[in-house]
This record gives sequence, C-alpha cells and structure tokens, in this order.
Amino acid sequence: MSRLDRARGRLAPTILSLVVAAAIPRVVHAQDGVPSGAAGAKVVPGDPGTKPSAPIPPKVKTKVEPTYPPEKLAKGEKSAVKLMLSIDVAGKVVDAKVTESGGPEFDAAALEAAAKLQFEPATLDGKPIPAKIPYRFTFDFQDVPKPPAPEDVAKPAPKIAGFAGKVRTPVEEGLAGATVTIVGPEGETRSAMTDAGGGFAFDKLAPGKWKITIEALGFDKLAVEEELLEGKVISAVYRPRLSGGAIDIEVKGERPPREVTVHTLETQEITRIPGTNGDALRAVQNLPGVGRPPGLAGILIIRGSSPLESNIFVEGTLIPIAYHFGGLSAVVPSELIERIDFRPGNFGPEYGRVHGGIIEIGLRSPKKDKFHGLVQFDLIDGRFLAEGPLDSKTRFAVAGRRSWVDVWLGPVLRKAGAGVSTAPVYYDYQMMVERDVSPKTTARLTLYGSNDRLAITLNAPAASDPTLGGDISTTTGFWRLQGRVETRLTDDIKWTNTAAYGADFISFNLGDLAFRLDSTPISWRSDVRAKLAKDTTLIAGMDYLYATYDVKLKAPPPPEPGQTPGPYFARPSREISGTGALYRPALYWMLDISPIKGLKLLPGVRLDYFRDTSTWEIGPRFAARYDIVQGFPRTTLKGGAGIYHQPPQPQEAIAPFGTPGLAPSRATHYAVGFEQEFTKQLEVSVEGFYKQLQKLVGRDLSETTTTGGVTYNNNGDGRVFGAEVLLRYKPDARFFGWVAYTLSRAERRLRPEDPMTLFVFDQTHILTMIGSVKLGRGWQAGARFRYVTGRMNTPNLGGVYDYDAGAYAAIPEVPPFQSRLPAFHQLDVRIDKEWKFTSWTLSAYLDVLNVYYRRNPEGVSYNYNYTQQEVVSGLPILPVLGLRGEL
Repeated sequence: MSRLDRARGRLAPTILSLVVAAAIPRVVHAQDGVPSGAAGAKVVPGDPGTKPSAPIPPKVKTKVEPTYPPEKLAKGEKSAVKLMLSIDVAGKVVDAKVTESGGPEFDAAALEAAAKLQFEPATLDGKPIPAKIPYRFTFDFQDVPKPPAPEDVAKPAPKIAGFAGKVRTPVEEGLAGATVTIVGPEGETRSAMTDAGGGFAFDKLAPGKWKITIEALGFDKLAVEEELLEGKVISAVYRPRLSGGAIDIEVKGERPPREVTVHTLETQEITRIPGTNGDALRAVQNLPGVGRPPGLAGILIIRGSSPLESNIFVEGTLIPIAYHFGGLSAVVPSELIERIDFRPGNFGPEYGRVHGGIIEIGLRSPKKDKFHGLVQFDLIDGRFLAEGPLDSKTRFAVAGRRSWVDVWLGPVLRKAGAGVSTAPVYYDYQMMVERDVSPKTTARLTLYGSNDRLAITLNAPAASDPTLGGDISTTTGFWRLQGRVETRLTDDIKWTNTAAYGADFISFNLGDLAFRLDSTPISWRSDVRAKLAKDTTLIAGMDYLYATYDVKLKAPPPPEPGQTPGPYFARPSREISGTGALYRPALYWMLDISPIKGLKLLPGVRLDYFRDTSTWEIGPRFAARYDIVQGFPRTTLKGGAGIYHQPPQPQEAIAPFGTPGLAPSRATHYAVGFEQEFTKQLEVSVEGFYKQLQKLVGRDLSETTTTGGVTYNNNGDGRVFGAEVLLRYKPDARFFGWVAYTLSRAERRLRPEDPMTLFVFDQTHILTMIGSVKLGRGWQAGARFRYVTGRMNTPNLGGVYDYDAGAYAAIPEVPPFQSRLPAFHQLDVRIDKEWKFTSWTLSAYLDVLNVYYRRNPEGVSYNYNYTQQEVVSGLPILPVLGLRGEL
C-alpha cells in the first residue's frame, strides 16, 4: 500500500465523523442556548503515527439568552442570526463572526450573547483542541409581552416582573451602546445593550431585589439595586458619570445633539497627539477653524476672529487666558478635564458677549473608589495630582504644575541668534472638594488659578529705537473661587447654579512704557434643563457678570494724522489711569424639538444688557440637524444662523482711554454642511460658514483726546467666509488619525467708503494631518504635519531721519497688514512606551516638535535706517522627553 493510501486510510474516520456531524443539525431557539451543529469544526490532528479517533465537538456548558432589541420587540419583529464561533481549548469563545445577518440590532445582540457562551471544549483522543462551529440565535418570543417604554406601566403575566429604563448622559441625551447587567435574587444574570435612544428592557424576571450595573466606554461604572414587584414593570432612568479618563472635545453648541457640528476626540487621541505634549486644550488647535497663533503667543484665533472676540470658560465661569506662555501648556491640566466644548461659530444662546468662538472646559468629579495619584516630569514642566474619597459622600482633588522652561529656553534663544537672555516661569493650581448633599444634589467648591512671569534682558537695544533696550517684563495671572450646585428636581428637570469670585491681573513694562490692569470679576450662571414632552426639551437660564477694574498706562500719545510716529524715546510719555465697574446681565432660552424621527430643531434667543454702553441687545439663534439616512452609514444635513453682540473693550468705551457712548458690535453667523459615515471608523464632516460683521469699533484717525486717549467710533465692518473639512478615522485597536482643512478669508475696513482689506488674523489655508499607530508591547508612534498660510505683515518701505530724535523713523506700508510672511510648515513626531504593574503604571514619551528643523518665519527685523531686513525665525527643533507614573 502506498504512503498516500495509508494516509487516506487514517483520515477516513475523521472525515466520516465530520460528515455525520454535519448531517445531524441541532437547530434550536436562542433561549435554548444550544449550537446549531458541529459541522465545519476544525481540529488539530494528533500524532500521525497513531490511528486517530473521531473528534468530539464542543458542548454548551453555560447557556446565554440574548437580549431582544427593545425597538424590534416593541414592533413584534422576528429574526435569526447565524454565527461562526471560534472556541479555544478552554471552551471559551475567542471570536464570533456573522455568517447570515438578521439585521444590525439582532446581529449586535447575538454577538454580545455569543461572547458569554461557555463550552466543554472539543476533544481528539481525549485531549482538548480548538474548534470552529456554526451557531444560530432565533429571535421569536411569541409569548413575551411587548416591553414598555420607561414612562409606561404594563402588567406582565402573574408571578413575574418586568424592568425597563433609559441610560442618559449628563446632558439628558440617550447613551447608546451601554451594557446593562442585572443579577437576580437567585443569582440569575441577564444583560442587554442600550439602543440608539439609551433604552433597554427585560421581561420574565423573578420578583425581588436585583443588582443593576451599567458600563459604557468613557463613563464610570454605575451600580444600584432595584426591587422588582410581582405583576409590575419597574421603570428607571440612570445617569452614569463621565470617567476621568475620557475627554470630549466638541464643536459648536451643546453636546450632541444640540449643535450644528460636533467632533468628539477620545482619550487615546487626546493624550497621543504629536506636538501637544498630551494637553487636551492644545488638541483643540488641530481641529478645523482654529488658526495658528504667531510665534510663542498663547492665543486663540477662531475662524479669522481676533483673540479678543472669543471667550474661554471653566464650568460656565469666564477666565482670561487658555494657555501659559508660548502656548506650550494649558492653564487647566488634562487630568482634571471631563470635556471641552469647542464652538467656532453658531453657538447657542447660553453664551454671548463675543462674536468669535467659545471654548468651555468641564471639570470632572474626583474619583471616589480609592486614593489615586499622578506625577509627571518632562522638559516643559512638572506636575502632580492627588485625589480620592474623604468619606462615602465626599471626595477631593489637588493638583499643581510648575514650569522649568527657564532652564533651557535661554540657551536655545541665544543659540538661535535672538540676542536675549530670558527666564519665563509659569505655574497653575487646582483644589476641589465635592459632596453628594442628597441623592439628587451634588455640590462642588473649586479654587484654581494661573500665573505667568516673563523677564527678558535684551543684549543690545534696537538699532532704530534705543528705548527698546534693557529689561522687558510681563506678568499675567488669574484665580477663581467657584461654587457649583447641581440639583435634579425631578427625573426630567435639572437645575445648575455656578457662582465665582476672583481676580485677573496683567502688567507689561518695556523701557519707559508701562501698563497694568487689575480686575475683580464676580459671575453667576443659573441654568435649567427641563424635558417638557417626549420630543421637547427647554434650556433656559441667567448669565450675570460684574467686574471692577483699575488701569494704569504710561506711554506716548498716538501720532496725529499724517504724523510720522518716530522713535519712542523722542516722544514724551503721558500717564493715564482709570477705575470703574462693568455690569452685564443676560437671559437666554432654547428649545430642543424633534417633530419627526431624525430631525432636530433648536430655536433660541439671548437678551443682553451692557452697562458700559447702556444698551439692550437681542440675539435670536436657530440650528437644525436632519439624518436623511438613519442608522449606519448615517448621513446628516446641518445648518444654523444667529445674531451675536459684543460690547467694546473697556479701553475703547470708557474715559479717559476711549470714547463713551460706543455701541456693541454685531455679527450674523450662517453655517450649512453635512456629515457622512463611510465605515464604523471612517467619517467626514464638511461645513461652509459666513460671518457678517457690523458696527466694528475702530479708531477715528482725525483726532485724539486731550488726555492722550483715542477717539473711537462704530463705523467699521467686515466679513469672514470659508469652508472646513474633517476626515477622521476613529480609534480602533491599533490606529487613529484625521485630516483637518480650513479654507477661509477674513476682511475688514474702518469706514464704509474704504475698500475691504485682509484682516491681521487672516489665514487662507490651514492643513493638519495626524496619525498614530500602536506597535505592540506598550509602544505607540505618531506624527503630525501642519501647513499654514503665512501671517499678515506690514513691511517698512524705508526710513526718514528725525533730527529732533537723532534716529530714523519707519515708513510703514499703507494700508497695514496687506503683505504676508512665508508659509509655516512643520512635522512633529511622538513615541510612547507604557509599562503596567500590579497597582500602578509607568509611561515614557518623546514628543519632538519641528523634526526637520524648519526655520519658520515669525517676523521681520530692520537695521537702524530700515534699508536692510532679516526674517526672524521661530523655535528650532524642540524634543520633549518625559516620564509619568499613575496609581
């Protein structure tokens, strides 16, 4: 007999057994929890030198009943799902694939149940072997009553109970995809996944006490106990807290779905974006609509607006800055941030007093399970965080950070030829205590603040103006003591009150020039969110701001019309000071209406009073979203329009610095766009926008005040228009990335008869490409590339000799800011390595900015008579190496 014949002889029993097994299918309903047969089982052969016996297919050891999708059960829909299960030698299901779909909801329920199945493993010659078997779940519960909505009360069959409910986010939106697990008095375990509206339902439950746990990505695990009564259906609404690790960065409006556009970045993306040092607020700079700030300026440029036309809030409280010196770090650490709402335009009526954009930072609750700690050091700063429970109802968090940029930045600038010696220092701090006053009321007291100090000694004065030599110093800081109480009056009404008191201070000294501003703001925000009907929610509240100020200025007066400014040292300085107060209350309301499935209408209005201009302003706003294709792959149309008002800056409208009687400027926002899902990971958002600006405050060039101030008027206008695209691959097991592109044009003029000219913060093209991949064994690597149109610049055409001053004065181009510096482009790379231990985690990272050492232009310097010029470059390559340990 040939070797081939002998092999065939040994395999014949195995093949025959598989054929016989395949010919005897055991098809049952899903509640029976039995596989549909062993056909197709793949086995690992035994020793070829021995006669093999027939493999024994896996047997179900632990039955699992899938959760009937609530919406399908309510409609009486039936289905069946066929799967191919991969079972390891321990009898555990390691993989499940749909071979015959029953629909997305049924498929998801079947896959969830399959993952919990336990088998006695397949065996060959008495030894466990891996196997693959087909399995079928049949959804055909004809004897099960229709599961009620949480608001309904139905009577199931005697001696059984029912349980239904909804899981909601902190802003009362349904939380889809959460896992609800219930354990009965006799140990029976059931589980379900919430539907698109956050709903779930269980039937045929034994009366008694059931333990309920709810788990969802980005939320803390919620555990409660419910008593189920015989013959009744208990309904409940649950609201798990956002976990400390998850940060939502959202665009335009309230968290979904109260917005025109929303982009949510997951924790993995936040902490791994190259070039941001893992900073949540710096991650915002990589989204569409955000311009690049000049040099080391830590300012926000949103859709071509001035930084003074956008506001930053922490839990509804206004703060003056978002970033420390140089924009290298945010004033609030990522470790304490729960969410970031980024609204580049068309924001809701909850916010006003600006017509640019809004960023709101939401702080998370301290952890209450046990004590946690964090320590991190890198070349930028060092930080710590400690948090945990004080008792069963009270928890705390303490954090702080201090920079040591001064250690290395001075040598870097000297090597780059900047001609300065520098010592910048910043620090920030946060202290929080939170207590559950009652099951429906939580109170929080938070103290946070920031301080930046920068002192620069110029090695040589400017050739054109000796006054600019010597010391330059600046200090910027703020602190807030904030109290916040959140009360749930009923399941459908939430009332939040936030009050804060604090101080803002800024000072600047350059030679003979000096400026200082001290302000004491007091704010109160009261917000009510009430569900009026099944498809209607009301958002209404009050937004109050009061602030005192004390300003001192020492500087030469502005030049008269047609007068050459000349060097500062040749112009006599004047000292101006002023004190006063600002009073700005506001009321707002908005409705969230869903008249038909997939359509969201958001009408609203805001009423503002500005004491410094003695005017009332009304700002109506409207936004809408419509899912023209619901489910996957979703297609959504979106649009919005609104009117926004901004009072003039205090130095513009208050004597002796400016002109009393100015009116607030006005902007009308328009936006329209769409969102399209391509795969579960890949999606695109496209939006076009237009802003019409009116009553802009500008200087009257014909006169100055006798006190050395400036005369202003409301004759200016302008416009901003463009388009934004975000193509995003959401994080999977190995990769995340996106491409963000903004095309825009910002134009303004001081008088209606003047032609429109480009605004100083105009940036035509903004392109950002980001990608990061997990390499395995705790390694991850990513890169970010940015390209931005060059900044606007006013070149000097030459110089004229000032005989009185004995120096040359520049002759600037007119009108100003109509030339550009060369384009900015830069590649950043980040590498992470993580080690996990029993009770703590250690990670190391290397974040390298400007990998190919691009000498990006940040400005132009001139020689003494303005006949020669040189481009001033930004920071060279900057590697940031850090270590981080977490408990």
